[in-house]
Amino acid sequence: MTVPAGVEVTGPMHPRYDEILSPEALAFLADLHRAFDPRRRELLALRRQREAELANGGLLDFLPGTREIREADWRVAEPAPGLIDRRVEITGPTDAKMTINALNSGAKVWLADHEDANTPLWENVISGQLNLRDAIDGKLAFTSPEGKHYALHDGELATIVVRPRGWHLTEKHILVDGERTSGSLVDFGLYFFHCARRQLDRGAGPYFYLPKMESHLEARLWNDVFLAAQERLGIPRGTIRATVLIETFPAAFEMDEILYELREHSAGLNAGRWDYMFSVIKKFRTRGAEFLLPDRNAVTMTVPFMRAYTELLVRTCHRRGAHAIGGMAAFIPSRRDPQVNETALAKVRDDKTREAGDGFDGSWVAHPDLVPICREVFDAVLGDRPNQLDRTREDVRVVAADLLSVGATPGPHSETGLRNAISVGVQYLASWLRGSGAVAIFNLMEDAATAEISRSQVWQWLHNDLTLDDTGARVTRELVERIADEEIAKLPGDPGDYAAARALFMEVAVADDFVDFLTVPAYERMP
Repeated sequence: MTVPAGVEVTGPMHPRYDEILSPEALAFLADLHRAFDPRRRELLALRRQREAELANGGLLDFLPGTREIREADWRVAEPAPGLIDRRVEITGPTDAKMTINALNSGAKVWLADHEDANTPLWENVISGQLNLRDAIDGKLAFTSPEGKHYALHDGELATIVVRPRGWHLTEKHILVDGERTSGSLVDFGLYFFHCARRQLDRGAGPYFYLPKMESHLEARLWNDVFLAAQERLGIPRGTIRATVLIETFPAAFEMDEILYELREHSAGLNAGRWDYMFSVIKKFRTRGAEFLLPDRNAVTMTVPFMRAYTELLVRTCHRRGAHAIGGMAAFIPSRRDPQVNETALAKVRDDKTREAGDGFDGSWVAHPDLVPICREVFDAVLGDRPNQLDRTREDVRVVAADLLSVGATPGPHSETGLRNAISVGVQYLASWLRGSGAVAIFNLMEDAATAEISRSQVWQWLHNDLTLDDTGARVTRELVERIADEEIAKLPGDPGDYAAARALFMEVAVADDFVDFLTVPAYERMP
């Protein structure tokens, strides 16, 4: 295999990988790495500095230095082809079966996920790129081990929007000048290099979902990457469109600024609620009862701090002409239990009805069977209109104290909640280490975000000397260890099958030092 000077590919080269890892594509990645990786590292250092300030008693607030941006009258670019009507979006990893099912699902948009729903196993990273390119070319097909055949249908397919990995993750199988490359730039760069022109030829464009950002400076870096990539490949400026997930606590205070930095490339904001909840715990994990959340299942979208976040998101987006996309419906329909389905589908309907009524332009689902419910709810509000950008929500008034009102969240701190967190965390990590990042657990589609909530909540309860409401027991390492063993004993298979996942969960849930992202040590355990 021929590679450009300074580039090394250490991952195995399976059939067709050379189509993605061509010398030209690798040279493009090398250019992106050399131009932008130093800034990426600087911004990660700023994250750590800000976190230290919060741990020492600081609070988040709207930035005084960017007040003019928040108060000025400006708008983002007009919606791009394929992103005008986004009333239903489906999410999932880029394996062949999911790619076909998502594109055929009837959803308007498919979030092709290289991040939270995907394990960055080398084979997943590269085969996912092949599947995306083959799907755009109309030649992707798949036959399951059971003999079931999957192919793209001839009707309208969902618009592809790719979510690359976050700025914090690296790609250890592609080195430039001896350094690991950014997972963000690898996922973005390979897709853009191979598929930008293909998408334009089909009347759409290269579209992205940008995860885990904590500041408008990180959005500025993405915008500069977009400008450089378009210029390098001769793609018209402004062709790229990106939706930003507001899924970190700091980003909620910089929504206007993030849209402003990306304005010629912006496709709106998404309420990434699971990671947002994780970020709330993470940023204020040492601050005691004021930021101590109850059981995960008690933190609904109607509690005060979550309500403030979503209402501010809709108001901010529509004031700027940007789409506001709602959160995930993670329920997985059961073919065995109609009662479970009935209860869960009612909750999904209520959730989507609230979002549509609040002014969101669309929302996410994790399973094709939920597309009709989401579409029905948004159809009832939108009718023939493609979106509700005209609803500017001038009635919404959100101040910093509203976003910070975490302590006003009602709900128990229970052993049931602790058991659920430990079981979900261990089961998810067991699957992640095997190469699957989207896992059905207790009839919910769990991904890295919900596993992060689980382990960070255990860490917070443990390190704040919490006493459980229902049993009166204090949360200790010994209690967490015992519950882990008891919950693993309930799972199918040999308990030894979960040994690696259990060890990793303990590393990120009970250690004295809090690990920023569980996927970082998990990645080091993968080939």
